[in-house]
Amino acid sequence: MLQKFDERNRDLIVNVNGQLVHRDKARISPFDSAVQGGDAVWEGLRLYRGRIFKLHEHLDRLHQSATALAFSEIPPRDKIIEEIKRTLAANEMRDEVHIRLTLTRGVKITSGMDPRLNQSGPTLIVLAEHKAPVYAKTGLTLITSKIRRPSPDILDCKIHHANLLNSILAKIEANNAGADDALMLDIRGFVAETNATNIFIVRAGKVETSHILACPAGITRATVIEICAAEKIRCIETDLSLVDVYGADEMFCTGTMGELAGIIKIDNRIIGNGDVGPMTKRLSELYVQRTATEGVQVV
Repeated sequence: MLQKFDERNRDLIVNVNGQLVHRDKARISPFDSAVQGGDAVWEGLRLYRGRIFKLHEHLDRLHQSATALAFSEIPPRDKIIEEIKRTLAANEMRDEVHIRLTLTRGVKITSGMDPRLNQSGPTLIVLAEHKAPVYAKTGLTLITSKIRRPSPDILDCKIHHANLLNSILAKIEANNAGADDALMLDIRGFVAETNATNIFIVRAGKVETSHILACPAGITRATVIEICAAEKIRCIETDLSLVDVYGADEMFCTGTMGELAGIIKIDNRIIGNGDVGPMTKRLSELYVQRTATEGVQVV
């Protein structure tokens, strides 16, 4: 699964600390914390018909992550929303748009990791692209990565940070194996998530997902759990081993960029009957219904 360049994005206007500039002229200081050490937090948002789905939930997580990293300044929510609106208006965007929102600790007075060197406030970047959900609806293939997700005593996954080397190394393994993505385990050997998405399996009509000990608490993941509760579908959070995954009737992943996507093979083992299953299709349809009617109007 390799994303393709969308010609509509050739002349994007991006927003860096309130300055709207052409993508080719956007500049980040070499002294910025994101460049110096991946010292930043981020969110992926999706625009549907002028509304951003679960916007406040995403901004809650952004604020929580920045607070955990002891950012001295965090832009007010109204300011962030206003910059998102300005960026979408500059690009005349309304639908099928993915927004990458990044907040860094800001520019340092000199190179170094010490946060006390950051004395000019944070850097806010709004990158909006024309981008449909990135995963094929025909089903994905995974391999299990040798790279493990750390536990909270090493690096708490509740911090939605921008240092993604752990995921990138797993993605390289998937690329080398000819798979779409990599399944990542925690240090105990239980399923955490893929390199980019949360994981669910279906067994005997029951939906199961990993605890969020070594994976972020995904917004789409939470929405699926909400949908299951509303539809009286039994859904539990539990420790999932590879044996559970291999024996599942269905398997799917969730994320803002790709929504819900069925998984039909992992480690050369066919999941279920090798097709995207009925529960996955049902939950996908219910998710689409929500995104069509819910969200914060920004355009």
